[in-house]
Amino acid sequence: MAKKEVIELKPIDIKEITLHIVGTTPLICHKWDEKTRQEMLDKQMGKAKTKKHDIKNPVRDFIESLYWLDGKPDEPTEEGFESAIANGARFGFPTNGIKASVVSAGYRAGVMKDKVSTHGAFHIDGEFIEIKGTPKMREDMVRVGMGAADIRFRGQFDEWEAFVTIKYNAGVLTAEQLVNLFQLGGFAVGIGEWRPEKGGQFGMYEVR
Repeated sequence: MAKKEVIELKPIDIKEITLHIVGTTPLICHKWDEKTRQEMLDKQMGKAKTKKHDIKNPVRDFIESLYWLDGKPDEPTEEGFESAIANGARFGFPTNGIKASVVSAGYRAGVMKDKVSTHGAFHIDGEFIEIKGTPKMREDMVRVGMGAADIRFRGQFDEWEAFVTIKYNAGVLTAEQLVNLFQLGGFAVGIGEWRPEKGGQFGMYEVR
């Protein structure tokens, strides 16, 4: 009769920490709006597309580029935006974007052996973190499709900060190592558009 082997599973040491991150360069947001999502879906489903282009609405594009936690105006106008700000509108940024910057930086620097292990070592609470700051509209010339030029209007936070609540496996990472990974992520990768990972200098941050 084969001898039975008993495997002892030790409890996972899950701890929680909240980090205060502060932007060191402006953050550019570019949330996909519902109209663009629908156009992409229609194209993938082979639906007919009209050749007429909608008239560009810079303020609408700016408002739709932001991740609104609450207070989004019903009408995409300057007055609606200013009223939303006056009434305490709140903005966010996807937590998976923050986590991706940390994981990518740790892997590229050789601090972590692989991305999968790092992904499992910590988790950020919620779908969004709240971005403290007031956005403004920025205008950029971009190249799309076959090199055609287009003008994009997006939201930019010149000054921003956030508090990130993280649950982590203390058997894999120490609090100090986690802080250092976030520091590395903020410097080497960043978040949002034109971040260091994509050849820019926006969306950089540090732990304070």
